[in-house]
Amino acid sequence: MRSLFLLLSALGVMGLAFWAYRENYRTQAELADVRKLQNEIGQLRENLSVLKAEWAYLNRPRAAPVRRCVGRQLSRHRAAAHHRTRRHDRAERGQSMTRTPLRPLARILSARAKGENPDAIERENIRLRHEAMRDTARLRAEGRLLLLGVTFVAAFLTIGARMGLLAATEPVEPQTAYTGVSIVAQRADITDRQGRILATNLITHSLYAQPQQMVDPEGSARKLAEIFPDLDVERLKKDFAGARKFLWVKKKISPEQMQLVHEIGDPGLLFGPREMRLYPNGALAAHVLGGASFGREGVQSAEVVGIAGVEKTFDTWLRDPANGGAPLKLSLDLTVQASVEEVLYGGMKLLNARGAAATLMDANTGEIIAMASLPDFDPNTRPRVPAGTPPGESPVFDRAVQGIYEYGSVFKLFTISQAIDLGLVTPDTVLDTKGPLYVGKFRIKDFRRYGDQLSVTQILEKSSNIGTARIALQIGAERQQAFFRQLGFGDPTPIEVVEAQTSRPILQKRWSDIVTVTTAYGQGIAITQAHLAAAYASIVNGGTRVTPTLLPRTGVQAGERIVSEETSAKMRNMLRLTVAEGTATLADVPGYNVGGKTGTANKPDPKGGYYDDKNIATFAAAFPMSDPKYVLVVSLDEPVEASGTEPRRTAGWTAVPVGAEIIRRAAPLLGLRPELEPVAEASVIRVRN
Repeated sequence: MRSLFLLLSALGVMGLAFWAYRENYRTQAELADVRKLQNEIGQLRENLSVLKAEWAYLNRPRAAPVRRCVGRQLSRHRAAAHHRTRRHDRAERGQSMTRTPLRPLARILSARAKGENPDAIERENIRLRHEAMRDTARLRAEGRLLLLGVTFVAAFLTIGARMGLLAATEPVEPQTAYTGVSIVAQRADITDRQGRILATNLITHSLYAQPQQMVDPEGSARKLAEIFPDLDVERLKKDFAGARKFLWVKKKISPEQMQLVHEIGDPGLLFGPREMRLYPNGALAAHVLGGASFGREGVQSAEVVGIAGVEKTFDTWLRDPANGGAPLKLSLDLTVQASVEEVLYGGMKLLNARGAAATLMDANTGEIIAMASLPDFDPNTRPRVPAGTPPGESPVFDRAVQGIYEYGSVFKLFTISQAIDLGLVTPDTVLDTKGPLYVGKFRIKDFRRYGDQLSVTQILEKSSNIGTARIALQIGAERQQAFFRQLGFGDPTPIEVVEAQTSRPILQKRWSDIVTVTTAYGQGIAITQAHLAAAYASIVNGGTRVTPTLLPRTGVQAGERIVSEETSAKMRNMLRLTVAEGTATLADVPGYNVGGKTGTANKPDPKGGYYDDKNIATFAAAFPMSDPKYVLVVSLDEPVEASGTEPRRTAGWTAVPVGAEIIRRAAPLLGLRPELEPVAEASVIRVRN
């Protein structure tokens, strides 16, 4: 279109120049004709006056013959003048031009009467005629030069404008024309909260074949199998020898592979440019990003669509041209995510766990700073999971948002905080913890005997099931269910990944007394790790509900009131004591004032009951407890700590050390300075010599 516009502009300039030249030439010709006519009129007037004088001279007696001769000559002159006038009129109408005689009779007679040389008149007329011819030729030459100059200027401007457009245009490989539906392939980038790339686009090529144009199908099939070992050479030979006119060989190839295929030299092997989704950090944050694949595919392009994670949740937004290519910014921090995954992977391998998950969340805004699930995968080559594979054995299964587990004693925080907020107990209230405790026909016991009486603070520190059960019975089933609904345990978590939409917590249909007791310490109720992290943040941040999100937020979220600020402060102190003196002492990271709660939940047996040697170990923590900024939840699937004489599977020996190492590495990356504990002032003892 731009070339056509430039061509039309050049033609317009040339047409304008030609019109100006024609009008100029026409005007100059008309002026020359007017000057010639004026000269001829002057000459005719002069000749007429001479003839009148001669007629008066001859109008004497005895001059009749001469008068008749002169009269005839005068008539001829008048006829000639009239004829010249008519010829001039015809010339103006496009006919022949008037030609002035070189020896006009009137001037000759006048010159002779005056005694002048008549030849001078002829020479003068020749000079005037030559000057007129020279003026006409000069005007014609000037007009031609003007037209030629305008033509050169127009050509120069056209070529210069075209060169400027080519210089300002991005270089594009020439493409052959093809028919088909236009495919929009551009997809926006995904970045972390600092603007670092998590997902972007890469220009690559696809390889396809047109067997009817191939020179050596069998040889090309063998060479392609050498370049791409995953291809079946016999299948390629069969496809190349068939009647198909088109077939894909590889949907994505690298530049090195493209060069090797070029070297085969078969004209039936062709390439098509396309964009592919690239995750430059490999498996980092794989479950959050999810992955992308090709939708509609053409020879010259392919549609990139999200198939999981945020890629699918924001698929329409990422492909919307109205966003102007703006990236999708997530709340994740790339460096913290890498640190969490590194520590979590090391802990999973060291403790021989089947899987692991961790969620690090801002306690005030609900922003997810890091979320990891192991085993993971590389979203650049997302694996295909065979049908019927158990979720726990699939690398694409996200344990943080899809894994619905019973988390055990970490639920005791919710039971105690509700009871304190309702005024049923205080942190110093002493309860009977003598066991076992019978609820109907069911027996409740502790992991070990902690004593006949414990305060509410000690019940949380030592993780007493009996003490928590007695508190739950005071709360009652109805108020307990309402509190769980306030914490968000009745609906899927609103995290912006498609997998979270189907992860609805599992609650008991009939809420009897035994259900009230068991759910109080995390048995008989199953939620996701994202639910647990958001609930802990809602308790420790001052008592307002937090909604988890993968998008950046600014400012504290004014959510629903869960517990009072006083209750929240009491729970923070109790969580800190649990780390300092209770079941999570290995999480006491110096300088970061960590508080948290452990939970060890036996996994349910599909045949009924629970396994004795298979559990989910969880550590839910917040730091710093003086003003909680972040909440961390770490879970390990069937961990075993085997450094001692007997295997240890509880969270205090498995999940807690992993959580402590994550806090030790992530806290400085989050900009938290260590808080130095106050040291007693040195005292001076006065002695007498």
